[in-house]
Amino acid sequence: MRQQVGFAIAWLVAAIIAVTVGVVAVTGLGERLRDRGPLGNQELLRTSEVDAVPAKPDPDEPLVEKTFVSDFGAFVVACQGMFAIGVEARPDKALGWQTISYEPGPDDDIDAVFSNGRRSQELEVYCNLGRPVLSEIENNTIPDD
Repeated sequence: MRQQVGFAIAWLVAAIIAVTVGVVAVTGLGERLRDRGPLGNQELLRTSEVDAVPAKPDPDEPLVEKTFVSDFGAFVVACQGMFAIGVEARPDKALGWQTISYEPGPDDDIDAVFSNGRRSQELEVYCNLGRPVLSEIENNTIPDD
């Protein structure tokens, strides 16, 4: 009985250590593993403290463009290195869509919100290895009163 309790305690300690290491690895390195580094606010703060000029894309980096198309219309995004640049938000006006907001960048991620009456779609795009990637698309419906 004493040996079984010892094994159970050892297993529990090992499980707690494994979970802790996993959580630390994912939270600490997760953004870099996904190539979504801390460019946003932290980098802009660091840059502005040093030379009072916000971070800008390197003009020597190639410009890679991609168009994301869905019910709302099209969202054209370009990447220059790790910077996302909103080129154009084209709502499908024939289907009643309009652009509510649109972030041109450059930034580590940009977004656009399209609306069609009570329905809206928000897209967030970031650059992964210099290519636009759809990070998130959020569909919302305004409820009836």
